[in-house]
Amino acid sequence: SVFMMSAGDVTNCTISHEIHQYLFSCVYILVLLIGVPSNLYSLYHAVLQLKQNNELGVYLINLTVSDLLYLASLPLWLQYIFQDDDWRHREWLCQLCGFLLYENIYVSIGFLCCISLDRYLAVVHPLRFTSLRSMSSAWLISSIIWLKEIVVGVIFFHHKELSHNRKNQSVCFEHYPMKPWEYPINYYRFTVGFMFPLAILLISYLCVLRAVGRSAGTQPDQKVRIRHLVSSTIVIFLVCFSPYHIFLLIRTLLERDCSFIAGIFNYYHLSLLLTSLNCVADPALYCFVSESARRGLNRAIFLPVVRIFRCCRHGNTAPSNPATDSHEVATEENNGHPTVMLLTSTTLLSPATSTNSSGGTPRRSQASREM
Repeated sequence: SVFMMSAGDVTNCTISHEIHQYLFSCVYILVLLIGVPSNLYSLYHAVLQLKQNNELGVYLINLTVSDLLYLASLPLWLQYIFQDDDWRHREWLCQLCGFLLYENIYVSIGFLCCISLDRYLAVVHPLRFTSLRSMSSAWLISSIIWLKEIVVGVIFFHHKELSHNRKNQSVCFEHYPMKPWEYPINYYRFTVGFMFPLAILLISYLCVLRAVGRSAGTQPDQKVRIRHLVSSTIVIFLVCFSPYHIFLLIRTLLERDCSFIAGIFNYYHLSLLLTSLNCVADPALYCFVSESARRGLNRAIFLPVVRIFRCCRHGNTAPSNPATDSHEVATEENNGHPTVMLLTSTTLLSPATSTNSSGGTPRRSQASREM
């Protein structure tokens, strides 16, 4: 049902929020149950990447912090939904939750771009831009992304975010129809916040795939990991953020009355719901960056399931493969052409440590792979 209430020159559309009561509540609960432990697990492996001076860990840890901040706001959104979309807290909490929603979208987009550009520089230009792939540069770029989005978010959310519908309920972060000050903001979000990063992601994605395909010396499993990493950033971006920005643009261009809002309301909110799924999807990136993260996930989830199906079997199982983590080293090889060597340090997990032929020191095997 659609109602129209006029007060002077202000028109307020109140629309049925049934989609919130059923779909949103279920998805938010699932996102919390899966997103919190998976992001805490990711945070642990991001710290390991930092200890190994891998600049990717800087971007991944910032991506994880962004997801955790948004997940911290979901209990308030759930309470809002369970109270029939009636915000009963102070307005600054509504503004904070709206800010964290905005921050999660655009900070996540920023760091997905950083990950793709970092892989582009590592694979396509391994020797030309080494300073941009340092730890200090990664922290500086991360600080700039956070500062930019915080400043823009503060500008966006200094407006009143609570409004009242026909039932005199306080509606948070929803203006129907849009306020005049929202139009330039939405155009900025679509062009600078969405289209520009999309262009960066697609160009770096295509360049990385072409460079990996031309590299005859790169090991097949390493090619797969690189392709999966850059492909995952594209998939997360397109699935989680594209529908929302498309419907945001449609609303901005065409929304002028309550009948249009009633027709697009469910589609727009479904696209908004998709943005929350990036909190669950982002931890998957660690499986393509850190071998130890992938093996740890395998031991924690998949191996127990396999053991259940093999419970009737006796005897010791085969020892698990050693955990490895990778470091890239740029070298000059192949007639002067730059090559990126991936030095994989393997730590033996069995109690007995093997020794080399010249002495009794533990052996750490290293395999060099070309990216």
